Amino acid sequence: MDAIRQAVLVPIHREGWPFIAGFAVVAVVLFVLSQPLGWVGVALTAWCAYFFRNPDRVTPTRAGLVVSPADGVVQRIEAAPPPPELGMDAAPRQRVSIFMNVFDVHVNRIPADGTVAAVVYHPGRFVNASLDKASEHNERNALRLALAAGRDIALVQIAGLVARRIKCDVQANQAVRAGERFGIIRFGSRVDVYLPPGVNALVAEGQRSVGGETVLADLGGAEAPRQGEVR
Repeated sequence: MDAIRQAVLVPIHREGWPFIAGFAVVAVVLFVLSQPLGWVGVALTAWCAYFFRNPDRVTPTRAGLVVSPADGVVQRIEAAPPPPELGMDAAPRQRVSIFMNVFDVHVNRIPADGTVAAVVYHPGRFVNASLDKASEHNERNALRLALAAGRDIALVQIAGLVARRIKCDVQANQAVRAGERFGIIRFGSRVDVYLPPGVNALVAEGQRSVGGETVLADLGGAEAPRQGEVR
């Protein structure tokens, strides 16, 4: 019974309550006008609550692991320089791009233990987040995480075609832990993770990731880049 209750009664992110309330009011108005339209309003209210769900996650705690910052599909793994606004080494490093559709959990999580060295918001466009140029041209919020032994990770929240709000709850010089919630993007978006030089991703393109749980990389490992295929 506890498992069923936890699956149904998922916490809602605080950013969602104004939207859920607004949809509920619209549903009541639609019921006054027409019962069939009212049920459409109920369905939209339920979807809004579903979108803003904020479930707990079980994060691997072994030192050196990098976990996924978001739920979604690993859309692309490629070499790319980190965002210039973060002041990091401009040499290309492996970038893992995770695309979230409107049905995924949109709460974002810290990928590794460390300290927030920088947080930089960059205004931009709202093209489809699945496109290559979204990393460079779209509105984004970039974080630089300082890790142990002088290493660092770049983490970028990217707005999408229908996303119009990036929320980040961490500040520079704040100590963070892997799996901690740090923000949310609405509605439909993408998160990029730039791994330290020489570190390969332990996921494959097309794989679904779970924020705070799926291991993206092992900072102490030496495994070659993974390949995957649909079966």
